[in-house]
Amino acid sequence: MTAKIKMKDSLDLRHDIFNLSLQLDQQSLANWAIRLAKRSLTMIGIDYHTIREVDEGITIHELWQINKAKVSDVRKASFAIHKLARETESESKKTVLRVVGHAVASGHMKEHALVAADYAVKAVGLITSNNMSAITEEREWQLKELKIVSNI
Repeated sequence: MTAKIKMKDSLDLRHDIFNLSLQLDQQSLANWAIRLAKRSLTMIGIDYHTIREVDEGITIHELWQINKAKVSDVRKASFAIHKLARETESESKKTVLRVVGHAVASGHMKEHALVAADYAVKAVGLITSNNMSAITEEREWQLKELKIVSNI
């Protein structure tokens, strides 16, 4: 799966993440995606509890994880976060909101988890002026966390 967004990337690590993701169930990938989202928010200094749409989206996603919310609720929450991203002027904040929107949407389709990971890399690129060491570090963290949720 090739990235659908333009960004500098560590392609070998992205390939490893993609291959491992093929072995995981949707719930594990969605759990990983929410970890990515929370990390990305922290990276730019946002407490997700301070943005209603983000807080509700993560809460609904966590309820979906324990079968207490429907996929339609997850989709609706994701749409609200993406709407907020479209209305945001800061490119780094917009990109991080895209991470969150796709992470929440991973409860709808597991492929959204990988898109969230790509946006997280794009956010790191924006924050660090495309510093390849920082981008590689982000992909390494993503792979490490993916191995944790997959019990590898």
